[in-house]
Amino acid sequence: MIFQGFEDTMRRIVTGDDANGKSTIIIDGPPSGGIGDPALGGLAEIWHEVTTGAINPKDASDLGESVSILAPAHGKVKVRWFMIQPTPPGAPPEMIAAAARQRFADFGAEHELRDQTRHPAMHQTQTLDIICLISGDASLVLDNTETRIKPGQIVIQRGASHGWTAHGGPALFLAVLIDRGPA
Repeated sequence: MIFQGFEDTMRRIVTGDDANGKSTIIIDGPPSGGIGDPALGGLAEIWHEVTTGAINPKDASDLGESVSILAPAHGKVKVRWFMIQPTPPGAPPEMIAAAARQRFADFGAEHELRDQTRHPAMHQTQTLDIICLISGDASLVLDNTETRIKPGQIVIQRGASHGWTAHGGPALFLAVLIDRGPA
Protein backbone atom coordinates (compact mmCIF):
# COMPACT_ATOMS: atom_id res chain seq x y z
CA MET A 1 0.00 0.00 0.00
CA ILE A 2 1.42 3.36 -1.00
CA PHE A 3 0.18 5.20 2.13
CA GLN A 4 0.31 2.91 5.17
CA GLY A 5 -2.43 3.63 7.68
CA PHE A 6 -4.88 4.81 5.02
CA GLU A 7 -5.89 1.36 3.69
CA ASP A 8 -9.53 1.72 4.77
CA THR A 9 -9.78 5.23 3.31
CA MET A 10 -8.10 4.35 0.01
CA ARG A 11 -10.40 1.51 -1.11
CA ARG A 12 -11.56 1.52 -4.77
CA ILE A 13 -14.99 0.08 -5.51
CA VAL A 14 -15.81 0.11 -9.23
CA THR A 15 -19.16 -1.04 -10.58
CA GLY A 16 -20.17 -2.54 -13.90
CA ASP A 17 -22.49 -5.19 -15.31
CA ASP A 18 -22.03 -8.96 -15.32
CA ALA A 19 -22.60 -11.16 -18.39
CA ASN A 20 -26.37 -11.11 -17.68
CA GLY A 21 -26.55 -7.31 -17.57
CA LYS A 22 -26.92 -7.21 -13.77
CA SER A 23 -24.99 -4.57 -11.84
CA THR A 24 -22.02 -5.90 -9.94
CA ILE A 25 -18.72 -4.86 -8.42
CA ILE A 26 -15.86 -5.37 -10.86
CA ILE A 27 -13.05 -4.00 -8.66
CA ASP A 28 -12.86 -3.86 -4.87
CA GLY A 29 -9.39 -3.15 -3.62
CA PRO A 30 -6.48 -0.77 -3.20
CA PRO A 31 -5.24 1.88 -5.66
CA SER A 32 -4.14 0.55 -9.04
CA GLY A 33 -0.71 2.14 -8.69
CA GLY A 34 1.05 5.23 -7.53
CA ILE A 35 4.23 7.01 -6.72
CA GLY A 36 5.67 8.21 -3.43
CA ASP A 37 6.01 7.04 0.13
CA PRO A 38 4.31 7.86 3.44
CA ALA A 39 7.18 10.06 4.64
CA LEU A 40 7.13 12.31 1.55
CA GLY A 41 3.61 12.06 0.16
CA GLY A 42 2.68 11.12 -3.37
CA LEU A 43 -0.09 10.00 -5.72
CA ALA A 44 -2.31 6.89 -5.62
CA GLU A 45 -4.24 6.14 -8.81
CA ILE A 46 -7.95 5.30 -8.90
CA TRP A 47 -9.27 5.66 -12.49
CA HIS A 48 -8.48 7.20 -15.92
CA GLU A 49 -11.25 7.16 -18.54
CA VAL A 50 -12.41 9.04 -21.64
CA THR A 51 -14.97 11.78 -21.04
CA THR A 52 -16.95 11.29 -24.25
CA GLY A 53 -18.90 8.41 -25.74
CA ALA A 54 -21.01 5.73 -24.15
CA ILE A 55 -19.91 3.82 -21.06
CA ASN A 56 -19.71 0.05 -21.51
CA PRO A 57 -20.61 -1.33 -18.07
CA LYS A 58 -19.76 -4.88 -19.22
CA ASP A 59 -16.12 -3.89 -19.74
CA ALA A 60 -14.42 -5.12 -16.56
CA SER A 61 -11.03 -3.63 -17.45
CA ASP A 62 -9.22 -1.88 -14.64
CA LEU A 63 -8.75 1.68 -15.92
CA GLY A 64 -6.69 2.68 -12.93
CA GLU A 65 -3.12 3.40 -13.94
CA SER A 66 -0.16 1.54 -12.53
CA VAL A 67 2.23 4.39 -13.43
CA SER A 68 1.40 7.91 -12.22
CA ILE A 69 1.41 10.81 -14.66
CA LEU A 70 0.35 14.20 -13.25
CA ALA A 71 -2.37 15.26 -15.70
CA PRO A 72 -4.96 13.18 -17.54
CA ALA A 73 -4.41 12.32 -21.19
CA HIS A 74 -6.25 14.41 -23.82
CA GLY A 75 -10.02 13.93 -23.55
CA LYS A 76 -9.82 11.93 -20.32
CA VAL A 77 -10.66 12.31 -16.65
CA LYS A 78 -8.30 11.08 -13.93
CA VAL A 79 -9.31 10.22 -10.35
CA ARG A 80 -6.69 9.83 -7.63
CA TRP A 81 -5.75 10.32 -4.01
CA PHE A 82 -2.75 12.44 -3.19
CA MET A 83 -0.95 13.05 0.06
CA ILE A 84 1.36 15.83 1.12
CA GLN A 85 3.49 16.11 4.21
CA PRO A 86 4.58 19.23 6.12
CA THR A 87 7.97 20.61 5.19
CA PRO A 88 10.54 19.15 7.59
CA PRO A 89 11.66 21.77 10.15
CA GLY A 90 14.99 23.31 9.25
CA ALA A 91 15.08 21.82 5.73
CA PRO A 92 16.94 24.16 3.37
CA PRO A 93 14.55 25.69 0.77
CA GLU A 94 16.87 24.72 -2.11
CA MET A 95 16.76 21.07 -0.95
CA ILE A 96 12.95 21.12 -0.82
CA ALA A 97 12.77 22.76 -4.28
CA ALA A 98 15.13 20.12 -5.71
CA ALA A 99 13.06 17.30 -4.16
CA ALA A 100 9.89 18.83 -5.69
CA ARG A 101 11.57 19.04 -9.11
CA GLN A 102 12.59 15.38 -8.84
CA ARG A 103 9.10 14.27 -7.78
CA PHE A 104 7.49 16.19 -10.67
CA ALA A 105 10.06 14.67 -13.05
CA ASP A 106 9.18 11.20 -11.68
CA PHE A 107 5.58 11.61 -12.85
CA GLY A 108 6.36 13.36 -16.13
CA ALA A 109 5.53 16.89 -15.07
CA GLU A 110 8.68 18.87 -14.29
CA HIS A 111 7.68 21.22 -17.14
CA GLU A 112 4.48 22.11 -15.17
CA LEU A 113 6.44 23.70 -12.28
CA ARG A 114 6.20 27.48 -11.96
CA ASP A 115 7.72 29.99 -9.52
CA GLN A 116 9.33 27.78 -6.86
CA THR A 117 10.17 30.85 -4.74
CA ARG A 118 6.47 31.13 -3.85
CA HIS A 119 6.11 27.38 -3.13
CA PRO A 120 8.50 24.50 -3.97
CA ALA A 121 5.75 22.54 -5.79
CA MET A 122 3.99 25.50 -7.44
CA HIS A 123 2.62 24.11 -10.71
CA GLN A 124 0.00 24.69 -13.39
CA THR A 125 -1.83 22.26 -15.69
CA GLN A 126 -4.55 22.72 -18.31
CA THR A 127 -7.08 20.79 -16.25
CA LEU A 128 -10.24 21.42 -14.32
CA ASP A 129 -9.59 19.84 -10.91
CA ILE A 130 -12.12 19.07 -8.20
CA ILE A 131 -10.11 18.50 -5.02
CA CYS A 132 -11.50 17.51 -1.61
CA LEU A 133 -9.42 17.41 1.56
CA ILE A 134 -10.21 14.03 3.14
CA SER A 135 -8.08 14.30 6.29
CA GLY A 136 -5.48 16.58 7.81
CA ASP A 137 -4.97 20.32 7.74
CA ALA A 138 -3.83 22.05 4.55
CA SER A 139 -3.59 25.30 2.63
CA LEU A 140 -4.03 26.05 -1.05
CA VAL A 141 -1.20 28.35 -2.17
CA LEU A 142 -1.85 30.63 -5.18
CA ASP A 143 0.28 33.39 -6.71
CA ASN A 144 -1.26 36.11 -4.52
CA THR A 145 -2.95 34.29 -1.64
CA GLU A 146 -2.98 31.28 0.67
CA THR A 147 -6.26 29.74 1.88
CA ARG A 148 -6.59 27.22 4.73
CA ILE A 149 -9.03 24.37 4.12
CA LYS A 150 -10.55 21.73 6.40
CA PRO A 151 -11.58 18.11 5.75
CA GLY A 152 -14.71 17.92 3.60
CA GLN A 153 -14.05 21.25 1.89
CA ILE A 154 -13.64 21.30 -1.89
CA VAL A 155 -11.43 23.38 -4.19
CA ILE A 156 -12.38 23.86 -7.85
CA GLN A 157 -8.97 24.41 -9.42
CA ARG A 158 -9.36 26.00 -12.89
CA GLY A 159 -5.93 25.83 -14.51
CA ALA A 160 -4.35 28.34 -12.10
CA SER A 161 -0.81 28.11 -10.78
CA HIS A 162 -0.98 26.51 -7.33
CA GLY A 163 0.69 24.46 -4.61
CA TRP A 164 -0.41 22.73 -1.40
CA THR A 165 0.96 22.98 2.14
CA ALA A 166 0.22 20.50 4.95
CA HIS A 167 0.13 21.68 8.56
CA GLY A 168 1.00 19.50 11.57
CA GLY A 169 0.88 16.12 9.77
CA PRO A 170 -0.08 14.45 6.51
CA ALA A 171 -2.95 15.81 4.41
CA LEU A 172 -4.88 13.33 2.24
CA PHE A 173 -6.89 14.61 -0.74
CA LEU A 174 -9.19 13.10 -3.36
CA ALA A 175 -8.81 14.70 -6.79
CA VAL A 176 -10.79 14.50 -10.03
CA LEU A 177 -8.77 16.01 -12.90
CA ILE A 178 -10.48 16.72 -16.21
CA ASP A 179 -8.41 17.47 -19.31
CA ARG A 180 -9.06 20.97 -20.68
CA GLY A 181 -6.01 21.26 -22.91
CA PRO A 182 -6.07 22.23 -26.57
CA ALA A 183 -7.39 19.65 -29.02
